[in-house]
Amino acid sequence: MSEYMTLWGVLNEMRLKEELCDVVLRVDEVEFKAHKIILFARSPYFRRWSSSDQTVYTFTNVSPDIMELIIHYIYNQDIRVTTDNVQALLVMANYLLMRDLVHGCYDFLKAYLSPENCLEIWKYADTHSFSELQDQAYAYTLHHFEEVVRSPFSKFLELNVEQLGGMLERDELNVKQEKTAFQAIIKWIAHEPDVRMRHIANLLLKVRLALIDQEYFLENIKTHPLVSSSLECQPIITHTMKTMFHINRVGHNTGCPDPFARPRLPYSILFAISGFGGASPTNVVETYNSRMDSWMCISSREERARAFHGTVFLDGFVYVVGGVDIKESFNTASKFNPLDGTWNEVAPMHFRRCFVSVAMLDGYIYAMGGFDGEEWLNTAERYQPSKNQWSLIPSMHEVRSDASATTVLGKIYICGGYNGNDCLFTAECFDPRYNQWTQIEPMRIQRSGVSVIALNNQVFAIGGFDGAHHLRSVEAYNPRTNSWRMLASMFYKRSNFGVEVMDGRLYVVGGYSSEGTTCNCEYYDEESNDWFHVQDMNIFRSALSCCVISGLPNVTDYTIVYDDFL
Repeated sequence: MSEYMTLWGVLNEMRLKEELCDVVLRVDEVEFKAHKIILFARSPYFRRWSSSDQTVYTFTNVSPDIMELIIHYIYNQDIRVTTDNVQALLVMANYLLMRDLVHGCYDFLKAYLSPENCLEIWKYADTHSFSELQDQAYAYTLHHFEEVVRSPFSKFLELNVEQLGGMLERDELNVKQEKTAFQAIIKWIAHEPDVRMRHIANLLLKVRLALIDQEYFLENIKTHPLVSSSLECQPIITHTMKTMFHINRVGHNTGCPDPFARPRLPYSILFAISGFGGASPTNVVETYNSRMDSWMCISSREERARAFHGTVFLDGFVYVVGGVDIKESFNTASKFNPLDGTWNEVAPMHFRRCFVSVAMLDGYIYAMGGFDGEEWLNTAERYQPSKNQWSLIPSMHEVRSDASATTVLGKIYICGGYNGNDCLFTAECFDPRYNQWTQIEPMRIQRSGVSVIALNNQVFAIGGFDGAHHLRSVEAYNPRTNSWRMLASMFYKRSNFGVEVMDGRLYVVGGYSSEGTTCNCEYYDEESNDWFHVQDMNIFRSALSCCVISGLPNVTDYTIVYDDFL
């Protein structure tokens, strides 16, 4: 124990024994004896009275239990914050101007935010003018609006019309389908229909009605009793239908400035990083906005262009691992900070790895297999960001280059690839609890240049090259039954493409086929077992990798400026 900690421990013991105490903090009928110099050192509130002879401070805005915790913290810099005491602690810490404890309570409440309590915390922060916490709780509410509305324990139904309207008009409101905003209005009104029915038109103006499926609009909104019985709603309905007609006639939303057709900002952004943009690798990064079905190129200050690399998003950073340029395979890894757009190198791997498979599990980044420029590899290693260090793990059963990996239910699954002679059917999984690889049921189709991704606790193996043909086929592995099943095929044959899951949809972007490198994109909907077209990327690219980032406070840095787009 340091001398510093020993000193404060001694002072606390003196307090508990009431030795040399020269001040009393009185709460109700309870008196706490302490040392003035300690209170002055820890709290600017008491420091204001340093020239005073005052020896008794009476508090009426706190309970004895909370004051005891505060005094313990003043002496020990240690406190047990709980859901039961955090609000009272925060109020008192703020009153005593103890900024470190205030921020500790802020951090606790931010981590504790949920769809059930975010509105309660938002109102609490507003009442006590905790602006930072208020902003955090409000942003959380906007990002989790659908869950807040659904939760029977949230304070959604207690919002007043100004508060609800303020949320509905925000671009940041996160709703997968705009009809959710309308359904929220109806649920809110139904709670007190006699009082709230008169607000239907005002709230309807906040909904991006022209973005709602036309069939749903006609059958569920236009004819809804609250809407059809309101004279104020009729011009809104007429205007919406005209806007819908315009959008349908031109085939897209571009150039329509109508607020009813303004897309909301996406909660999640898909990043497509590097790859072959033609004859050589590129370092261009593109971002996809699903709300506008649009791609945007962002400037990249990464030192190296690369292809056949891996990408994961972990603890606020995008990590790009391995890969190759025209001259050499890389053992390097870089991390990108999406908040300021900067790139920085991290520790290099033990092996050079292009055609590498990368996955993330339990805070570690795993890099498996690949090609080092001379040999195909079965070695594997993992990176611990907190130590900036790579360490080797057991090698795979098979040599695998140009395979792909993902994480499901606490294990890493790697499928397919190329061993220097053949494209592979085989697959295996790594369990970090036992530090070992286990072979699983082989895929039905040989797949090198395959993309593997987790969706709903299943492993999806998509596309690739079987040694003779590029593939459109898709199969899914169920870890519980150790079996594969075939699914609907993609529109396009492709290998070495990017894949990610965003908003419950499985996106594939770019890649390579017998016709060459492509910019084509599509997504898979598991519920319907169908594929749907997505806007093409701005540039043709293969051997790229992707990741998804959600909840960026600077999401507008990665989307087309809406006011220019509309």
